[in-house]
Amino acid sequence: MRIGAALTLIAIGAILKFAITVHSTHGFNVNTAGVILMVVGIIGLLAEVVFMSMRRRTDVVHETPAGATRTTYTEPPVERY
Repeated sequence: MRIGAALTLIAIGAILKFAITVHSTHGFNVNTAGVILMVVGIIGLLAEVVFMSMRRRTDVVHETPAGATRTTYTEPPVERY
């Protein structure tokens, strides 16, 4: 789950929890569904932040003689003992 999807779930859950008032749903509680969506969104957001912080990436900038630059992303070499 990406950050945008997690924030979308949190927003939809908050709308269902706080902005919608339903008097009779016959077995389906909209407020509970909102809380569930918010919790899933928060878990997804935390997982994505942890994943992004653990990912290692090295930025390499290549310059051509004409002055143009190109950035490539490479993984650092794995250290073996």
